[in-house]
Amino acid sequence: MAGGARTGHAAPTAPVLARELCTALATAVDATATGDGPLFIASYRPGPKEREVPLALHSTAFTYDNALAIIALVACGDTDRARRIGAAFVHALDNDRSFRDGRLRNAYRAGAVRTNEAALLPGWWDAAAGRWAEDPYQDGSATGNVAWVALAFLTLHQATGDSDDLAAARRALDWIESRTRAAGGVGFTGGLYGYDPAQVRLGWASTEHNVDIAAAAGWHARISGEARMADMAKAARGFLDAALAGDIGCFVLGTVPASPGSDLAAGPLPLGPMADAGHLALDTQLWPHLLLDAAPAWSPTLGCVERRFAVQDGYDFDNDRDGLWVEGTAQAALTFQATGHPARAAELLAGLRAHRAVGGWLLATPAARLTTGLTIGPDSRTPDFFYFNRPHLGATAWAALAALGWNPFTGRHAR
Repeated sequence: MAGGARTGHAAPTAPVLARELCTALATAVDATATGDGPLFIASYRPGPKEREVPLALHSTAFTYDNALAIIALVACGDTDRARRIGAAFVHALDNDRSFRDGRLRNAYRAGAVRTNEAALLPGWWDAAAGRWAEDPYQDGSATGNVAWVALAFLTLHQATGDSDDLAAARRALDWIESRTRAAGGVGFTGGLYGYDPAQVRLGWASTEHNVDIAAAAGWHARISGEARMADMAKAARGFLDAALAGDIGCFVLGTVPASPGSDLAAGPLPLGPMADAGHLALDTQLWPHLLLDAAPAWSPTLGCVERRFAVQDGYDFDNDRDGLWVEGTAQAALTFQATGHPARAAELLAGLRAHRAVGGWLLATPAARLTTGLTIGPDSRTPDFFYFNRPHLGATAWAALAALGWNPFTGRHAR
């Protein structure tokens, strides 16, 4: 494996880093709510030059980050704390404030969950407007985020044998199947966006989302033997094969939205053409290799990672290479372990420790702002999805998984 930019940091052993990060995750659970009740962990903490995070993030526990925290805590051997977050997701499945279709939102309100009321969504008081404000992305339901919750429940089921966890994973996957299956039977679209009660169905499909679905549905099928779950996994894998741009050895982001005339109100959504290869994402290249049955034809995308994403001490989110994405660098460390490149994995792990903040979490990026080239929602006019120099739950959880060598897509050690 050809190396990218090299790190000059002294390397702690992976077990030392794992202990530090597992302790940081456990401490975050305990600091969020005492006792043993359900909770969600806030995704971000103030950065080195901040007193508070912005209001739009102050109470926000992103679903993806909390699903990752469940998986990382189980990998740490801390199943009891993982189950507290899992219980919060079960409550959310059963107690949405507006819908009864089994959906999960992209974010919930951080803190202890009160089980005698509907699941609370994040928000803030907009003093200038004199009203309560919410974020349309946070209120929505991205397909990949729902699949990550299914992976978290499957991880809990593996650790505990509790059939309720397996049933919860099935509910999340059923929602994906019923609401996002693309016309033609191959692939799944992006989910829902916007405020209650009239949300917009997203007409594009994400390669990353389809990796998540292939992993979760395939894992469920291996346990349950259900043909429907196996078919979901097959449909998602078919999308991955279509998203591989063989001429450059990289996976494209997914499809562009279907034509404006497409019916977005009812029935399966038609898929538009694949996005061009001018703008690429790191995780899209890495995650397919963590699937239990990764295809040999996908192997060139590891070379794509080095050619198009390498920066000092790791990798960028996208191929503009304008800074280090800590979470993605942890993902790369795990992927290189899983694909037989332990030296490169160790090199990346050694550099991650330099990005720990006070309290033990990892920063999302050492840069003041890291671009992704992505838009948050269909109403965005320019790319507006950024990472900032703040401690991030998702980055911390991924780094713990990498240090432990734990594959979240299979519930097994990477090597």
